[in-house]
Amino acid sequence: MRKFKLQVQTTVDGYMAGENGEMDWMSFPWSDDLNAYIGALTETVDCIVLGRKLAEGFIPTWAAGPEGEDQDSIDFMNNTPKVVISGSLAESPWDNTVVAGDLVATINELKAQPGNDIITYGGATLAANLIAAGLLDEINLFVNPTAIGAGKPVFGKDAYAQLRLVSATPFECGITAFRYVPKGT
Repeated sequence: MRKFKLQVQTTVDGYMAGENGEMDWMSFPWSDDLNAYIGALTETVDCIVLGRKLAEGFIPTWAAGPEGEDQDSIDFMNNTPKVVISGSLAESPWDNTVVAGDLVATINELKAQPGNDIITYGGATLAANLIAAGLLDEINLFVNPTAIGAGKPVFGKDAYAQLRLVSATPFECGITAFRYVPKGT
């Protein structure tokens, strides 16, 4: 069965965005050691799952080839098939992307298909719902050395999860990656 991973940047106080979606708290530029770690994390991925709100910015940004990103990352983000979880979209306005409505059924179907790993980058609602439903096999938190006091949490009010720390890796740029799996796995 395919492994489903969450990769998300967060503040030290557990927010993946400010109250209005602000992400200006993220540490940039990333150091080479962090870029290598991300490369290793995604090298086994052949499907990306996104929530609709994140997809609306994520897909067009990568399609435009964001400045400062290496071509391998741009190609990975553009060429990897995507599934957008949405209750409001009937079909995808983006290339190489399908839309699905039922979160649990869609993820279970994807995990049962042949292929490599699946990754999601959230957003906040999708990440919290995936955690609450117990659908993730691995949670990768990239903790930035910033606290913002309020915002959109990685773990929403119903996202109870007992986790086991697999690794904690600090990087030169100040970010630390924490890799967790559900307790008991």
